[in-house]
Amino acid sequence: MVTSVRADDSALIAESLRRPEAFAELFDRYSGLLYRYTSRRLGPESAEDLVGDTFAVAFAKRARYDPAYTDARPWLFGILTKLISRHRRREAARYRAWERSAPPAVYAESPTDRVDAEVTARASRGELALALATLSAGDRDVLLLVAWGDFTYEEVARALAIPTGTVRSRLNRARRKVRAALGEVNPLEGE
Repeated sequence: MVTSVRADDSALIAESLRRPEAFAELFDRYSGLLYRYTSRRLGPESAEDLVGDTFAVAFAKRARYDPAYTDARPWLFGILTKLISRHRRREAARYRAWERSAPPAVYAESPTDRVDAEVTARASRGELALALATLSAGDRDVLLLVAWGDFTYEEVARALAIPTGTVRSRLNRARRKVRAALGEVNPLEGE
């Protein structure tokens, strides 16, 4: 059995300093993940441009990347989050529109999970959208990086350049506000 060895992200970034075309592999690894995340936050019309801008900024700043971090996802999501911050009004408007329309596509593992998730999303989409729209930008960034980006607290801290304790407090506050907006019921656990 032949296994291919995948270079860690920091090695790939270092290689791109000598061979700029090597940076394309980083794009191949993470552009889909960044696109899905951005599309959920701002819609597909903005996602492609923001992902492209994220990689343009990352490429320009690659010489300053800290090679101690082998995973570039938090770095890339940090850049993306800063770019998204320029689109805050559009994001809040999207959540208000989401509140009034069909829920966004739900990503799930199996058809049963997809149906369950769709039913849950339909039942609480308006309240959830409103709660997301009313969160502070910092609280919303933390919550969505954890919920939609599947980041750890440490990865969120690195992406947003804030202490892990701040991540914990923002996440706690955001969850509390969202829970209150949903009538203190977690739709994933039922009544």
